[in-house]
Amino acid sequence: MRTILIVTAALLIATPALAENLTVVEHAATDATASVGKAKDNAGDILTFANPVFDAANKKQVGADNGFCIRTVVGKAYECHWTLSLKDGQIATDGPFHDSGDTTLAVTGGTGKYAGAKGEMVLHARDAKGSAYDFRYTLK
Repeated sequence: MRTILIVTAALLIATPALAENLTVVEHAATDATASVGKAKDNAGDILTFANPVFDAANKKQVGADNGFCIRTVVGKAYECHWTLSLKDGQIATDGPFHDSGDTTLAVTGGTGKYAGAKGEMVLHARDAKGSAYDFRYTLK
């Protein structure tokens, strides 16, 4: 029993915990919606994007994102999945995107520096047009 405790303690010490707050700014330059119905906004519409992402000061491009959202509630919400790609790795995000107000999504994993990442990402629209968004990650 003592050996197991020592090995477990050594593993905990040798495995650093990823704890990081990260903010980036997405420029929604490529957003495109494929409509499944005759209306402008339909349940089932698919929003796709592959956009440049900038540092928190919105000055220097630091990466890109790539993903899709499916309209679930007309005029109110999408359900989304996307990957943020940065120099040191990727962060995967899943969850709702609300047409108004901030949204909190789940961080479901990552690669490189972000391997095994978990936590949350708050999405905040920088303007009413939806041309740029703050992505505020709290990684654990």
